[in-house]
Amino acid sequence: MSLTASSAEEAASSAKTASFTLATLSVEDRNAALETIHNALLEAKDDILAANAKDLELARKAAADGSLSNALVSRLDLGRKGKFDDMLKGILDVRGLEDPIGKVQMRSKLADDLTMERVTCPIGVLLIIFEARPEVIANIASLAIKSGNSAILKGGKESTESFVAISKVISAALEKTAVPNGAIQLVTARDVIAQLLSQDRHIDLVIPRGGNELVRYIKESTKIPVLGHADGICHGYLTASADKDKAIGAIVDSKTSYPAACNALETLLVQDAALPTVLPGVAAALVEKGVTLRCDPASKAALSSIPAESIQDATPEDYDTEHLALILTVKTVPGVDEAISHINAHGSHHTDVIYTSDSALAERFMNEVDSAGVYWNASSRLADGMRYGFGTEVGISTNKIHSRGPVGLEGLTIYKYKIRGDYQPTTGYGTGEGQKPWKHEQLPL
Repeated sequence: MSLTASSAEEAASSAKTASFTLATLSVEDRNAALETIHNALLEAKDDILAANAKDLELARKAAADGSLSNALVSRLDLGRKGKFDDMLKGILDVRGLEDPIGKVQMRSKLADDLTMERVTCPIGVLLIIFEARPEVIANIASLAIKSGNSAILKGGKESTESFVAISKVISAALEKTAVPNGAIQLVTARDVIAQLLSQDRHIDLVIPRGGNELVRYIKESTKIPVLGHADGICHGYLTASADKDKAIGAIVDSKTSYPAACNALETLLVQDAALPTVLPGVAAALVEKGVTLRCDPASKAALSSIPAESIQDATPEDYDTEHLALILTVKTVPGVDEAISHINAHGSHHTDVIYTSDSALAERFMNEVDSAGVYWNASSRLADGMRYGFGTEVGISTNKIHSRGPVGLEGLTIYKYKIRGDYQPTTGYGTGEGQKPWKHEQLPL
């Protein structure tokens, strides 16, 4: 592991070379490296949290003068609600997962003495660029090692102290393992992102972890494939048949358990028939948790009992905004058709939920909403690799190819085709006269 490199090309080239060795390590060697990292981070917990406290102090000052968002400050805090312990647990969870490399996905007989297999393999070199979220270093390093990929990590300046502290611990730990030194590259130099994004010869996939501005910049600035999402504009659709009491718990959790998360609820669509019945209880519970509701005229009229200071008029821009704060936009719709149309037009294809007792309606919603996660009577906050049982994650993807939703080990693998033959030429096989037909027989895995 390297904390610095003299150039972006050197870091990328070193990571590529190391990836070839890492891809051949046994799962026992890879798992042993993860356990070594876990133990080293646990032992250094106090030092890492002290470094994180320095970052937090500067970040809070920056937030106070408006140069940094409160959402980023929240994401930066490693001591918040057991985040450090969750980071360590994520490493062990990944260690305990099945080896994703070398799995035979299909096997067929093309002809006599000619067989084909599709087998999983690492992608190669990952570039992860992130804002705040210092736990990303351990998350990505663990997932990369287990999946046989090299990784280059570049953190934002707001997490520098945390980044360096965690990096040094992981670097020292990996020296005791079979993982090659260049497999995890940690870049601390400033103004290097553009140079890294130009390394399409060595880097196979870019994974941005940050706000809309960062993600859009990366997608527009590289030839390397990018996996991730720009926004987390998650919706809930509240129908008149929803359980009035249970809906409160799910919706309040979706909005308030971690407002700065990309899977937090940002817009609540309400069926007009639910305005006088289900919405008032949900709204009262949200307001009690400090949420400000930005309402359309119909929903505002239905909430006359809510304190005026907690209700604002929604603007058209609110329906396209990831608030990342205790703000929830509310819009009235006649039914599921309008809800689905609104979500597909204004959502970010991240995670969207329907609250209803009508199973047929729920299935239609989940089939027609074009998002990576579609839920029925659940919290949007379930959109998370650990909660899905994937171990930790590299992020949530809204892509339509390769990987979608929370991306864990499986999302960091690709496949190759292996053919075993007996020196056969392709001439002589086909459908013409005198030619031998291909057999294309499916064989058991």
